[in-house]
Amino acid sequence: MRILIQCVKNASVTIRSKLISQISSGELIFVGFKNGDDEKIADKMINKLIKLRIFPDSGGKTNLAISDVSGSILCVSQFTLYADMSEGNRPSFVNCMSPEKARELFEYFSSALARMFPNTKFGIFQADMEVRLLNDGPFTILLDSEELGYGA
Repeated sequence: MRILIQCVKNASVTIRSKLISQISSGELIFVGFKNGDDEKIADKMINKLIKLRIFPDSGGKTNLAISDVSGSILCVSQFTLYADMSEGNRPSFVNCMSPEKARELFEYFSSALARMFPNTKFGIFQADMEVRLLNDGPFTILLDSEELGYGA
């Protein structure tokens, strides 16, 4: 599982000119799943996500977690986080979890994240979304479950 985190001053998701979700300051996260990801990995990744100290304290050091700054999370599914570009110039998505399984895992991930961090909003799985954001920093972090030793 991969989670791309962007600190934002604001972010929103629009579908066919209709505003679906929006947040003020916090994190816009993109979540992608690959074959082998499961609920256990999702739980570990959520735990890591909400404990990340990526917001500045009064001295300017990244010492504060999202809850410390009363921030919000906007979560968007993003299968292209597992695009394979090792051959040619056209991305391959063979490593991505199938849409059916990814939908189930995204629903689990979303429910678990909302329980652990209620100030969370979501995009819509497999929708053609327009995502708008105003980066803060910019400050972008990639969490990869394999690199963190969480399996799959």
